[in-house]
Amino acid sequence: MNLARFARRRYTPGATPIEPMPHLTKALGGPELFIKRDDLLGLTGGGNKTRKLEFLVADALAQGADTLITVGAVQSNHCRLTLAAAVREGLKCRLVLEQRVPDSYDKTASGNNFLFDLLGVEAVTVVALGDDLQAAMEKIAADLAAEGRRGYIIPGGGSNPLGALGYVACAEEILQQSFADGVAFDRIVVASGSAGTHAGIVAGLIGNSAGIPVTGVNVRRPRAEQEANVLRLAREVAALAGVVPEITPAAIECRDEWVGPGYSLPTEEMVEAVRLFASLEGVLLDPVYTGKAAAGLIGMVRSGEIHADERVLFVHTGGSPALYAYQPLFTGDAAF
Repeated sequence: MNLARFARRRYTPGATPIEPMPHLTKALGGPELFIKRDDLLGLTGGGNKTRKLEFLVADALAQGADTLITVGAVQSNHCRLTLAAAVREGLKCRLVLEQRVPDSYDKTASGNNFLFDLLGVEAVTVVALGDDLQAAMEKIAADLAAEGRRGYIIPGGGSNPLGALGYVACAEEILQQSFADGVAFDRIVVASGSAGTHAGIVAGLIGNSAGIPVTGVNVRRPRAEQEANVLRLAREVAALAGVVPEITPAAIECRDEWVGPGYSLPTEEMVEAVRLFASLEGVLLDPVYTGKAAAGLIGMVRSGEIHADERVLFVHTGGSPALYAYQPLFTGDAAF
């Protein structure tokens, strides 16, 4: 692979750290746990979408775009970071927010909704679950074109082959850090949502013959559906990046036991995981993605599926600004 041939904006100086989690390791009785701090990536509030946007925004600029258009759920981390990238580049940004839970959008809510306004979003369009999101973004692009402007559409999560290159690059970064620190990982665990992060890591590891399995913890879809999504995108980004080995279904594992009642809906396991990471390691997770992924990690350790002698890397994909919109869950003022 030669990722240098792709245009890229840089929003983060250097690599994000890999840190040991000794207190959580002790509390769970092993395995040896580490965390990749992609919550410390550049742009407002950090998070995994920053890596994808480095490639996507470079393409937008090359095409002469003056406005970024994207879609996400209410409290979308991806929308926050796309808006932040637009601010950094002197572009405008328009958002389409999908109410995956009916009547869940509140313009005055805390968390990312507050940040949309603070960062100066040009317009927000709110749609219902099941609406044609691509059509909604294309309408915005057409409206801009009628004004003599040029919009650039970024898919949800930045999860197309170009965006997923960000996590092919991350996989290479992890391997370089692993070698430099003399720490070999037996498994990587990551939240699996729009599929770009999960697919990019898999493609990057296979492209480097790393032999490290990746376990994705679903935040929305059933296992079979999500595994098909990740496999498709992993193959597409592998073709784009020039990964030679074939990516087979055996390389894709997506676990759906910790989704709970649905996307963004809380679970007791998620609340426990958020509390454990905060109180034991001083790390803030979010309730929608990393909280459920961490619940999956903890559950697999407790069940013995992840063995006590393993060395496991948890990829923290960010999202903590959304935590403040869920405060009642952690103060005992809300029930499940």
